Amino acid sequence: MKIMKPAYLQLGSEELKKRVDILYKKMKSCDICPRKCRVNRLSGQIGACRVTNLPSVASYGPHFGEESFLVGQNGSGTIFFNGCNLSCIYCQNWTISQVHTDEEITIEQLANIMLKIQTIGCHNLNLVTPTHQIAMIIHALSIAIKDGLNIPIVYNCGGYESVETLQLLNGVVDIYMPDFKYGDDALALKYSGVHDYVKIATDALKEMYKQVGGLKIENTITMRGVFVRHLVLPNDISRTEKVFEIISSISTEIPVNVMNQYHPTYKAYNCPELSRRISQAEYMKAIEMAKRYGLTIIN
Repeated sequence: MKIMKPAYLQLGSEELKKRVDILYKKMKSCDICPRKCRVNRLSGQIGACRVTNLPSVASYGPHFGEESFLVGQNGSGTIFFNGCNLSCIYCQNWTISQVHTDEEITIEQLANIMLKIQTIGCHNLNLVTPTHQIAMIIHALSIAIKDGLNIPIVYNCGGYESVETLQLLNGVVDIYMPDFKYGDDALALKYSGVHDYVKIATDALKEMYKQVGGLKIENTITMRGVFVRHLVLPNDISRTEKVFEIISSISTEIPVNVMNQYHPTYKAYNCPELSRRISQAEYMKAIEMAKRYGLTIIN
């Protein structure tokens, strides 16, 4: 069987350098993500993500809590990036996404982390919350490739993505793993602090699917494609049915991980409607909705 190679190995160093230059230029009046903060991150200014122009990493290493087709035997090679372009009041990783310390590293150090992940045998390079740091990530990637990096890249994001930025990742990212958090803009604004979430997440998912298509698995490990995570929130705050309707309208080839692990944390206790775990009945209702819209359920 022919083994699928990571897309970035076919791009060429000059094309990758061109993409990096464009991404850094976008940071001068930052519109990397749909927030369009317009701050000059190259001169040290910060916007909603609270990260400037150097990588900021919370932790890295093999992770065995991801989907089985990412984990395999040796784990998914996660790099958890500090900061986030969302402000979810119930964020399960709030200590690194919302109130992180600004511990910055060099581009070369990030490239070395990528190579270490490959050396220990991880099946992929899983970039967790990469959106706001993507210029530095692709810069580091260009260095790591020269030193032999050759494992697939997973773009593990919150779904609030700029199509223009995603287009610069075409041929770089192998596996897209976005959240699709809400089917209602007012709820997205209230609980995650962003406008127009539904349209933006929909357009982003369309672009991801256009680039990599449905999920492809070789020997139980995925090498390419897109799938969606949807965290079921109590009291249907996520408007789950609308989310599944949107995903299925793009393609029923896009599988969904319907997640039941919500628990109140960070500022969720300030909201009575978010201050409990979901019930088994709420979760099973979400599962049935996904099936009704013809979506494949994964975990």
